[in-house]
Amino acid sequence: MRGLRKSFGATRAVDGLDLAIPRGQLYAFLGPNGAGKTTSIRMIAGLLRPDAGQVFIQGIELAVDPIEAKRPLAYVPDDPLLYGKLRPMEYLEFVAALWSIPGTVAQPRAEELLRTLGLWEKRDETIEAFSRGMKQKMALAGALVHAPSLMLLDEPLTGLDASAARLVKDLLNDFVRRGGTVVLTTHILDVAERMAERIGIIQAGRLAAEGTLDELRERAGQTGGTLEDVFLRVTAEGPDTPPALP
Repeated sequence: MRGLRKSFGATRAVDGLDLAIPRGQLYAFLGPNGAGKTTSIRMIAGLLRPDAGQVFIQGIELAVDPIEAKRPLAYVPDDPLLYGKLRPMEYLEFVAALWSIPGTVAQPRAEELLRTLGLWEKRDETIEAFSRGMKQKMALAGALVHAPSLMLLDEPLTGLDASAARLVKDLLNDFVRRGGTVVLTTHILDVAERMAERIGIIQAGRLAAEGTLDELRERAGQTGGTLEDVFLRVTAEGPDTPPALP
């Protein structure tokens, strides 16, 4: 992201955001409510057009070649839209078809995802009967069915009980171990502390701090502190002016 800006009326939601996220990492994108996290994620996903700035996905500029830039991408919003009248396999095969994945590939991949996410026993039920947590897992399965290499997840653990949250965290860790990249927002700071290799903290639409947990501790003068300690200190101080990316 280079110089990303987005306003809604007189409100500047994202204010010149510069950020480079390496491949093959789980990156936590944190900030207070209204800091600009979801707006930034939606611009990366191509769902919002920036007022200014550029987004590159694996070297491809989103505004120049949106189809190729989005090809490796999966996006799961905090309140995903599903087709409630469909059954799980029908939904996943439908999503796979949108990505031009042949049925011979889509069907076994969909079955594997449903089994992995603990939804196989619900395969004959319509999605509208699912709990919020089950719908969240269904959305994650839909995001993974085309085998992306980059996942954007906005509060992916919302509505999940402890066992389901653990399952999703294991799945994301495995995705990263196989070379994928995950960018997630979360208000559950201990999850970010345990899972993320790098962390970015955004405030008032600008990058306040970025780095590993140890680097953020040093930046905040919180040696040995938790991510919560660091987060509160950084957001109390306000955003720095980060250097421009090359």
